[in-house]
Amino acid sequence: MTSSLQSLIACGTKLWLDSIDPELVRTNRELGATGATSNPVIISDLLKTGRFDDQLNNLLQEGFSDSEIAWQMTDRLVQDAQDIFLPVWHQTRGNDGYVSFELDPLLEDPESGPSIAERVQDYIRLGRKWSAGHDNRMIKVPATPAGLECLEQLVADGVTLNVTLIFTSRQYRAARDAVWRGAQRRDNLKQFKSVYSIFVSRVDVYTEQHVSQLSAETQGLVGIVNAKQIWAENQSFWSTHPTPLDQEMIFASTGTKKPEDAPTKYVAAFAGSDIETNPPATNTAVEASGITFARSVNQLPPQTILDEIGREVDYAHLEQVLMDEGINKFAEPQKALLALIAQKRSQLTSTDGS
Repeated sequence: MTSSLQSLIACGTKLWLDSIDPELVRTNRELGATGATSNPVIISDLLKTGRFDDQLNNLLQEGFSDSEIAWQMTDRLVQDAQDIFLPVWHQTRGNDGYVSFELDPLLEDPESGPSIAERVQDYIRLGRKWSAGHDNRMIKVPATPAGLECLEQLVADGVTLNVTLIFTSRQYRAARDAVWRGAQRRDNLKQFKSVYSIFVSRVDVYTEQHVSQLSAETQGLVGIVNAKQIWAENQSFWSTHPTPLDQEMIFASTGTKKPEDAPTKYVAAFAGSDIETNPPATNTAVEASGITFARSVNQLPPQTILDEIGREVDYAHLEQVLMDEGINKFAEPQKALLALIAQKRSQLTSTDGS
């Protein structure tokens, strides 16, 4: 008998895990996951468990700074997940089996980040550094002004990219076009791979707060419609710009925010194509749902709902609000990670000295 997650994969979805917890990576790999993604919140949550205190202590003893320790631990944890998914990368000849590594979010810190020009150069330098020597590591860059500006050069350099924090078709097009320009500067496209992470549930949180006039039938569907329309545009573009590997959407932020929503709401909506990067709890709920999933990523609501969304949703305002929120959510967790390591330094040093 096919399980719910197996049916999701069988209908065409690549299942990635929104975590690099070594235990969860192993169990979700057994369930069919073929990739994973990381961010500072995930790293912090792992370090809080105490399971990595020995590794932290060794780095402390070697005299590394809090920031150096944060990046060394991130590098190790991402590499451990890469090792689990590397066979998938080989089997698919580079079309799947990746783990995303997020570049320094403090570059986008509204309080102390460098100028846009400096950020661009920092993204290029760090992208080269953290991708070097890694077959199945994706470098995650946000669709901010600086992030978008660095994409062409990174792709030309041979870096595999996950462009994240995408909320609108404008951002998607800017990212895709920059990536394609970079790809055309390569000697060949054999290992050219890119993905575009479109955030879903945050859009529905936005419309509840800022577009309250939407009808009951439409409220809660904007995130799905928006992502499906961008997915369709991505399909269309790459069908006329064929490449050896798939250039795909990642449907991100697929965990539901409202208790009354079924945990399978977004998972079911995008079933059938590209990548879903789901929180561990969402995968658990999906597996327990008993649902047999079928392709629905290409199905849109009735035209009346699409017309209402077109009339009522100001996508420029949506992008501005969600990017402002997203950048804060981007930088603050990195600060929290550094604070956690400072706390661990105090705890572990006092333990050693006692």
